[in-house]
Amino acid sequence: MEYLELTVSTSPRGIDTVVNLLTAAGFEDLVIEDQQEFEAFLEENRAYWDYIDEGLEEKLQGLSQIKLYIEKEDRAALSRIQTLLEDLRKKQDIKLGSLALKVEALPETDWSESWKENYPPQPVGQKLIVLPYWMADETQGRLPVILDPGLTFGTGAHPSTRMVMEFMEELPLQGAHCLDLGSGSGILSIAALRLGAESATGVDIDPKAEDIARENAAYNGYDAGCFTALTGNVTADKKLMGTLQNKTYKLVLVNIVADVIIGLAPVLPQFLQKDSILLLSGILDTRLQDVLQALNAAKLEVLEQKAQEDWRSLKVRKIQ
Repeated sequence: MEYLELTVSTSPRGIDTVVNLLTAAGFEDLVIEDQQEFEAFLEENRAYWDYIDEGLEEKLQGLSQIKLYIEKEDRAALSRIQTLLEDLRKKQDIKLGSLALKVEALPETDWSESWKENYPPQPVGQKLIVLPYWMADETQGRLPVILDPGLTFGTGAHPSTRMVMEFMEELPLQGAHCLDLGSGSGILSIAALRLGAESATGVDIDPKAEDIARENAAYNGYDAGCFTALTGNVTADKKLMGTLQNKTYKLVLVNIVADVIIGLAPVLPQFLQKDSILLLSGILDTRLQDVLQALNAAKLEVLEQKAQEDWRSLKVRKIQ
């Protein structure tokens, strides 16, 4: 089936007005692209990001528009939208932007399947390969880490994740217990299990991540006997902290952002033993010195550093 993509150009002040107009007319599946909303979202979630793609920022610069999709043959719907916008132009008493309507035909495709083309197998390091669940058998002779990429929370494409997995390949993990703080999709926990770890515990502050990590573990054949997913903040939840400290970890993983790593630094030594390894990632090179200072204050020693693009990953141990 062929579709038309309709784009209504408006202004930040006009977004709500145009959305209300279209939804009242029965057009409810709308995509809003607005620079101010994007910036507000970033500000509200500042603690969880360090880096925004410059290309995305440029694309959103000055942008305020609404997109919707209709069947190509539904000329009545197109005519209704054109009339609604024309009437709004005539009576607007506030600045709603141009309200110009751009109509583009989309090529006929199987939309239910085409998104899968964006998730090819991703070999990592010398041993691992990250696979979407519908390609679980295409291991290329490597150890598979199988995910549902549609569930987001980390698919292995980011340099920070890849560097941690490369570090893990170099470690003797046979029989090890692993703690994954900020586990997201569970990708690093699953990789640790593939590399021989006996168990992995993933912790994330987002309750949705707990279910997603557990589901991804199941794709790889790991049940509650070897993988545990928990929700909470280890710096604020004493009960969670007590639960986690009941086990000795040979490997601790923290792949988040610099500010969160800095906040975690004082408690990280509590999870580490004499022979434990701590892998830190998600650190922009511009924030590396801040992280190193926090680690030094927490009596943590950097053994090795990896770099990919603007990102840094650290192999760390507790100073005895």
